[in-house]
Amino acid sequence: MRRLDAIVFDLDGTLVRYHGVDFESSWGAIADAAGVGDASRRLLETYLPRRDAYPEWLREEARLLVGIPVRSVEARIFPPPYARGVRQAIDALRGRYPLGILSSGVSLVADRVAEELGLDFAIANHLDVEHGRFTGTSRTSVDLWSKADALERLACERAWSLERICFVGDHLNDVPVLERVGLAIAANPKDDALVDAADYVIHDFEELPALIHAFVDV
Repeated sequence: MRRLDAIVFDLDGTLVRYHGVDFESSWGAIADAAGVGDASRRLLETYLPRRDAYPEWLREEARLLVGIPVRSVEARIFPPPYARGVRQAIDALRGRYPLGILSSGVSLVADRVAEELGLDFAIANHLDVEHGRFTGTSRTSVDLWSKADALERLACERAWSLERICFVGDHLNDVPVLERVGLAIAANPKDDALVDAADYVIHDFEELPALIHAFVDV
């Protein structure tokens, strides 16, 4: 029987799917809710090809939101649009393994999802807020293109083995993570590279508990 130290989930496009925005992302959903979606999409076109410039991209995204009331955005992005079967899967897994989020999405959404689902942790990028409004500043915790490094730091901090971690993701930036963990699962993958890197592909999260249990029981 194998041990599983943790199950770690990507957020955007994986646990939550904000349809109608690029990559089904919390960044895009927040920008649209704040009325700055067009400007955010222009930043996407500029920065997505520049893998060394993610912190700069995040700073520019944050500046678009300066002065906007957080509540007005929350009213448009919540409740989170969970992927099919997410609640059922988490209910089946909670208490058996540490569960959490590692995402280059926004902590505003990641924290809400972690609270609603009863997850053990959520690590994501932070938009600063003061007096109920976005300040236009941010803090980078998970670089879009260095998520595997962030997972390694997390595993080191918690004395987890990468070979005993399950990671669930959906997009190209998740491929290096999938290649380093013991159980790699692509959920509604957005690119064939995810299919190639994953041990399993799911399109409904209700499939996940059986895969986890089979891995542990071997």
